[in-house]
Amino acid sequence: FFEGKELRLKQEYFVVAATLQDIIRRFKASKFGSTEFVRLDLSKMPDKVAIQLNDTHPALAIPELMRILVDIEKLDWEKAWDIVIRTCAYTNHTVLPEALERWPVDLFQNLLPRHLEIIYEINRRHLEVRGVL
Repeated sequence: FFEGKELRLKQEYFVVAATLQDIIRRFKASKFGSTEFVRLDLSKMPDKVAIQLNDTHPALAIPELMRILVDIEKLDWEKAWDIVIRTCAYTNHTVLPEALERWPVDLFQNLLPRHLEIIYEINRRHLEVRGVL
């Protein structure tokens, strides 16, 4: 069972990471009709890109996009988060607990430690805004 969960998380991360890298590569390379301008301003990405997350499977796209924008593209957290929330949309097709993916924290920590940090930071900021912290 554990090996199956580990493989599933690796597979989901691979698909999400490859897709996001391709989206960003295409956005940067596109000229949108112009023969001179190449887009490097990622803040304009939500004007041209929409990422629809259906159920929990592609939900890793949020921390992965944050990782790319903050760690690779060197955007500050607020600017990166603004891009993420304007680019990503989420649809949940079921509320049954057995249909929702859950990952053991130790597995997530071992495979995707930076993503877990990002998830914790998203949660901290969310709770802070809500007055819980």
